[in-house]
Amino acid sequence: MYLSDIINRYNLRGKKEIGDIVNILASSVGSLTNPLRLTNTFKSELGTNISQNTVNSYIEYLSDSFLIEQANRYDVKGLRYISSPMKYYFVDVGLRNARLNFRQQEESHIMENIIYNELLRRRFSVDVGCVNINTRTDNGKQVRKQLEVDFVANSGGKRYYIQSALELPTAEKWRQEEQSLINISDSFKKIIIQRSPVEPWYNNNGVLCMGVEDFLLHSDSLDW
Repeated sequence: MYLSDIINRYNLRGKKEIGDIVNILASSVGSLTNPLRLTNTFKSELGTNISQNTVNSYIEYLSDSFLIEQANRYDVKGLRYISSPMKYYFVDVGLRNARLNFRQQEESHIMENIIYNELLRRRFSVDVGCVNINTRTDNGKQVRKQLEVDFVANSGGKRYYIQSALELPTAEKWRQEEQSLINISDSFKKIIIQRSPVEPWYNNNGVLCMGVEDFLLHSDSLDW
């Protein structure tokens, strides 16, 4: 129904292509992409030649119809936006699941989409963060590494850095999830949200951990 309305409104000839774009975006929720990558996906996996401009227009139509939202990348240390790639999330996760016939139920990506939607509902401006650090390989060579912050949520003078983690079963997994957060030098709040219920607590690095149910059910949960 949504796609029929879009096709009729914009008099689209590529009826199949816009449906394919929805499928690709639904399958890659939470993954970095851009119109060029989507164009290459059409060529390599679907055998279809479609221009980057057409893909970009179709994404705009889907966004204007409130089917998807675009999250831009923000360089936390460089204090600047990065034009590409970006992430796309579905405004209604149920529609996303239905479009894929309830296949591809990656819990981590769906949970990330739900957290993103809740942040928007609370009227935050939400970006995808990246943090560049210098580190050394096992042989001592210095390399530059880019870490990801799932969400940088801003509202007025408030800012929260948020990681979505399905499970934190080991100390190594915890270090992996908090690495980007503890490499941010400002004093804004750092939070990890996990699926399993857990009593909200702060670790020695000042990172708050909470369960996703507490986050969703309490409108003031980010300020605990």
